[in-house]
Amino acid sequence: MSASGEVGGASDSGRRGARGSLDRRRRSRASDGPTGRTPFGTRIAIVVLLPIVLLGLGTAGYEVIEKWSFSDAFYMTVITLTTVGFGEVHPLSNGGRAFTIFLALGGIFTLFYAGTEAARAIITGQIRALFGRRRMERRIADLKRHVIVCGYGRVGQYVCEEFSRRNLPFVLVDRDPQRLADLELPHGHTLLGDATTDGTLREAGIDRARALVVVVATDADNLFITMSARLLNDKIPIIARAEEEATTEKLRRAGATRVVSPYVIGGNRVAQAVLNPSVVDLIEVATKREHLDLQIEEVQIRPAGSLHGRTVAESGLRTEIGLILVAIKRGTGHMEFNPSDQARMQPEDTLIVMGRREQLDRAERIAGGPGD
Repeated sequence: MSASGEVGGASDSGRRGARGSLDRRRRSRASDGPTGRTPFGTRIAIVVLLPIVLLGLGTAGYEVIEKWSFSDAFYMTVITLTTVGFGEVHPLSNGGRAFTIFLALGGIFTLFYAGTEAARAIITGQIRALFGRRRMERRIADLKRHVIVCGYGRVGQYVCEEFSRRNLPFVLVDRDPQRLADLELPHGHTLLGDATTDGTLREAGIDRARALVVVVATDADNLFITMSARLLNDKIPIIARAEEEATTEKLRRAGATRVVSPYVIGGNRVAQAVLNPSVVDLIEVATKREHLDLQIEEVQIRPAGSLHGRTVAESGLRTEIGLILVAIKRGTGHMEFNPSDQARMQPEDTLIVMGRREQLDRAERIAGGPGD
């Protein structure tokens, strides 16, 4: 076998092994749920199905024991279960009376159980939560070009707050209902579930999202979510968090577009605050939206805009709009810093520009606008 064939076979077997490990982990997660507590949906199903079962058993019982017709047997079953107190349709045998006692007790038990479940649902807010979840699912289903955030820990909170300030719609996925209940941010939608499962990611709109942010507590979970998301959508940008430096390369191999380590970034920022404090001040001012005097942002060149095919001089970004053009990131990934006036812009290029908010908005419009 050739070397390339060996590598390809190893790669395929590695992917199959990783996928199998992911499936085993999901099955383990599914079996780790709380025991001894029946889900709300199951209890509702019992309340609905139990009367139907008793109606069927009662009708069949009277037909067999008393040899009644279907209509007489069904009528007797209904008045017995509902305990309305009407007289017997026909005189009952001893066996029929015993069967009627069984049905009457079954009807009382069903009514009591239904009342208990209704009171419990009202008191605990389960009905309101159920309908609230349905409304949220419909809203998520209507979203397009949103961001999915997996995990609402300390990093996830900052991420969601920044998206909310930027008026960017996002879906927050977390397994902890209490964390989701605490989310009160504009443009935010919550989804209770395990992000390592395909169903949860599909429900969050992985096929329509503009990006996925993976910031759960452990590197293992981040790795599995990244792998699962990449298998579902091979084009979506995935930004993943890494706790350990050794996990960074694994996340990239799993499909992460960019890997971020909070500790590395924090340590570098502290060092730069000592070595280059003025540079740090400039970056903080330029990257916060509330500073209207100077901001730095990306502007993507789109085919529908008027910038593609033009040079920097022809575009008027510097002379007419007054922006500072820091760099052009080409579609190939090459970064061209401080481009000359003769540099020509092409679709899928990304401009890194600095300026005031109104200048940035104007550049965004002539470039084609977000999502156009």
